[in-house]
Amino acid sequence: MFKEKNIIIKNPLKADIRFGLVYPNVYKTAMSSLGYQIIYNYINEREDTYSERIIYPSTRSLETNSPLSDFDIVSFSLQYEQDYFHVLEMLREADIPLRREDRTSDDPLIIAGGPCASANPLPLSDFIDIFVVGEAEAVMYDFLDLYSSLKLSKKSKKSKNNKINENEDGIDDKMDLAPFLDIEGLYISEFNNETNIVLSEDMESIYHLTCPIVTETDDKDFIPAFSNSILLNVSRACTRGCRFCMSSYMYRPLRETNLNDLFSIAEEARENTGLNKISLIGAAVSDYSRINDLTEGLKERGFQVSTPSMRIESITRETLTALKSSGLKTLTIAPESIYSLRRRINKDIKDEEVLRVISDAVELGFNIKLYFLIGLPYESEDDIEELSNMMKQIDSMKYNIDLNSTSSIKLNDNSIKSIPNSSSENDAVSSASKSKKSRKKDKKSKSKKKAKVSISFSVNPVIPKPHTPLQWESYDMKEIKSKIRYLKKNLKGLNIKFDSAKMGLIQYVLSCGDKDIGNLIERALNEKISIREWGENAPSYDLEDELPWDSINVSVSKEFLKSEYEKIRTGEQTPWCEEGICYNCGACN
Repeated sequence: MFKEKNIIIKNPLKADIRFGLVYPNVYKTAMSSLGYQIIYNYINEREDTYSERIIYPSTRSLETNSPLSDFDIVSFSLQYEQDYFHVLEMLREADIPLRREDRTSDDPLIIAGGPCASANPLPLSDFIDIFVVGEAEAVMYDFLDLYSSLKLSKKSKKSKNNKINENEDGIDDKMDLAPFLDIEGLYISEFNNETNIVLSEDMESIYHLTCPIVTETDDKDFIPAFSNSILLNVSRACTRGCRFCMSSYMYRPLRETNLNDLFSIAEEARENTGLNKISLIGAAVSDYSRINDLTEGLKERGFQVSTPSMRIESITRETLTALKSSGLKTLTIAPESIYSLRRRINKDIKDEEVLRVISDAVELGFNIKLYFLIGLPYESEDDIEELSNMMKQIDSMKYNIDLNSTSSIKLNDNSIKSIPNSSSENDAVSSASKSKKSRKKDKKSKSKKKAKVSISFSVNPVIPKPHTPLQWESYDMKEIKSKIRYLKKNLKGLNIKFDSAKMGLIQYVLSCGDKDIGNLIERALNEKISIREWGENAPSYDLEDELPWDSINVSVSKEFLKSEYEKIRTGEQTPWCEEGICYNCGACN
């Protein structure tokens, strides 16, 4: 059984603009995207426009079964670089010329938005006419108004001259895109123009989803990540400044939704859906200034609350208790690495804090998922060994063992020498201080003891991204593969998933490459591109180089990013500006 509630049905024949909203990934992923649902509803509030969903691998809309080629505008939501291949695949399947230079006025206008489109449009610039840079709500109505006026003007001119597809010279009369240069936040491939990212001024001015599409199905392949949940957008952006993360720099400043507004949005969404489960969405949900009031208030109103991930440094036992009582079952956190490397990426979170949160979570009965990165700048073999020991130590905590010994993590001068248990004041387990015989005994004992909770790990290669301090770093696939092999060998028995080092290389090329990478993407439609060739096309940039994405001005300056890059070497911190001084990054100007 497959059924959707709250889809929008209009008469396509009465719409002045038919807008094909394409998600170049599978249904499960598409309908897990709050942004995708927001734009769908936001555009459909216009009487002159009908937005329909087209989701990979299909090239027909879910609403009317219309082919991709029937739409005036085809818009791709680019959340992941790997989806670039699906973009071209869908265009080809729909008989739409891949390259913009080969398309005519009979073909749809091809646009793209999302974080990948905003960060670096160059790899797809030969195939996409216009890129929306930033938050679409801030620019989309202006774009559609101009498109509508140009379309009407074009129709009027054609009717007057009695010409349908050709101008006086017999050349196809394509829409002139030059007028769109006047709209800030649009990158037009034809002109390679400089543009500024556009963001909503505050959370009161953005579109809050109160009538989401609800999917009803028994097929696991179609169940969204936030199945049967109301997605509540508590904030946008993050100013923590993790040096590998685009969200930390592109979408500043931090904007929060008013607490009472969140309650109203949640209750209206419940009336429209019948759902009682809330998923809190934001780049830094646990940083929300009134997070405990929010979770308690939603609980009092009869909601169950969950959140995709939480920031370790802002998690208190009070927060965990509130989330547990409201129905959250799994806690997702990202320690990223060992303490010395966390400092290099501006995450000054001591081992004590990491283990405290995990200890509290275990005691409260949470299942725990942790994310780690490998391939960080200045990462050594000794660091990987220390990371391995850290993960073993964390895994052992699922048994909720109370032993009087020191932590097994290799601690540095800035860490503590023992980790107090938050409830019993006993020290955490330390295999380092035990004899071999004692460690074997403990291992045997733990094997007989049932784990109180599940603890799983995800280990991913760090991918340098545009508009971050790591944009001047490269990607060493061989080194990443070697580190993965070591961790796999030393972490047998742990519930752990490793991302592919090869796919990491491809993602890096797609993320940080220039216009020429488009040729590789196009060739990949018909042939397998060797990993060697991907490696040969991997970029490498110096601090003074002109970068492919330099025409995109995001919320922080390049000078600020350079200063943050220099701090990676020293481990100097740039504390959270929401609670400290202003660093003149440029976002608030």
